Amino acid sequence: MTPQKPESETLSPENLIALFERKEALLTGHFRLSSGLHSERYLQCAKILQYPEIAERIGAALAQEFSDARPECVVGPAIGGIVIAQEVGRALGVRAIFAERESGSMTLRRGFAVEKGERALVVEDVITTGGSAREVVDALGEMGAEVIGVGSIIDRSGGRAEFGVPFKSLARLEAPAFTEAECPLCQRGELVYKPGSRKS
Repeated sequence: MTPQKPESETLSPENLIALFERKEALLTGHFRLSSGLHSERYLQCAKILQYPEIAERIGAALAQEFSDARPECVVGPAIGGIVIAQEVGRALGVRAIFAERESGSMTLRRGFAVEKGERALVVEDVITTGGSAREVVDALGEMGAEVIGVGSIIDRSGGRAEFGVPFKSLARLEAPAFTEAECPLCQRGELVYKPGSRKS
């Protein structure tokens, strides 16, 4: 197999979306998102982040958005936020951990912990409703950490995601999402696919 050549262009929002398209990570069809909503467009970030040199560039770009806020740790919601949190942590020179869902709620496991007052940055791959990231923000706050922001590679929330802290993304994608009852694709009888990581 030929080694993957690094992508050399500037990581502007337009170039980032084009990169998703080139790597066949921006899919078109009828999808059930991790949020439960339905959409005709799906971002499979794992297909982008499988290339370490691309993941490193994306992580460095996202880290730059928050460098002035001086985060002391980066936290990603499992599974989608794990790889990008690691790369953002690498770029910032701080540790990177991840939260997992246990008994229906996001929490830290595997011996991970945050200290009281520790400045934490929450990082996700794609934000649609922001539900998982918001749960992590709340959980870290309850543990005594100071959440300084939320970052994502792609924001497909249409500007509706709110976290009570600064939110920044590298690119926005206009991709309407619908409840199952309102989904025009369901109404046309099109088969729905669920390619994401959350199974329930």
